[in-house]
Amino acid sequence: MPQRRTRLTADRRRESILAAATDLFATTGYRAVKVSEVAARVGVSEPVVFQNFGSKAALYAAVLDRVTDQFRSALPSLIGRHGSALNLLAHLFALAFGEAPHRGPDGEHAEHAGRSHGMLLADAASLVAAPVLADPALAEPAIRAARTLAGHVADLVRRGQADGDVRPGIDPDATAWLLLSILSARSFRSAAMPDAVHLEAAVTSLALDVLSQ
Repeated sequence: MPQRRTRLTADRRRESILAAATDLFATTGYRAVKVSEVAARVGVSEPVVFQNFGSKAALYAAVLDRVTDQFRSALPSLIGRHGSALNLLAHLFALAFGEAPHRGPDGEHAEHAGRSHGMLLADAASLVAAPVLADPALAEPAIRAARTLAGHVADLVRRGQADGDVRPGIDPDATAWLLLSILSARSFRSAAMPDAVHLEAAVTSLALDVLSQ
């Protein structure tokens, strides 16, 4: 006798859609993902995704809110795992630029979560630079996410200053926006910069060297 499929509650279905969308958006970016792919990953029909979120842009906005909330909650443990706020910033930049991170004590789950944070941070930053080209409905949620992320990065800089790893004289908020600006320009560099692999690493090193004591 075939097993009956367990029906998900509305909250669990919404969370499963968000989890699948987070994976897909982090892997290929907002522009490349189709809502039908999210639906197939969850095992529901495409209309079910639209019933829960209304549009692809609204789904992406919910994903950004989810990831920024997770990032804020995880900051203390992330700093502890990487040894310092400066090391965590370097790790997030490596993730955002697609470099393979070192696996932390929590194993593959921590690595995967960190990659999602880094890749979505870079994707959101690039969408803020030209939201109309992607989807006009993305302007407000992408800007909101960028401002939230800038606040988290500024807090990381302040933490690094308190710990003595980051130069005391620099403005944490200005530094956060400088770092996000470097992320948002990644697509420009990847399209035009020769020897992108080597030079991208050098750009990251220069940005982080500015922060170091």
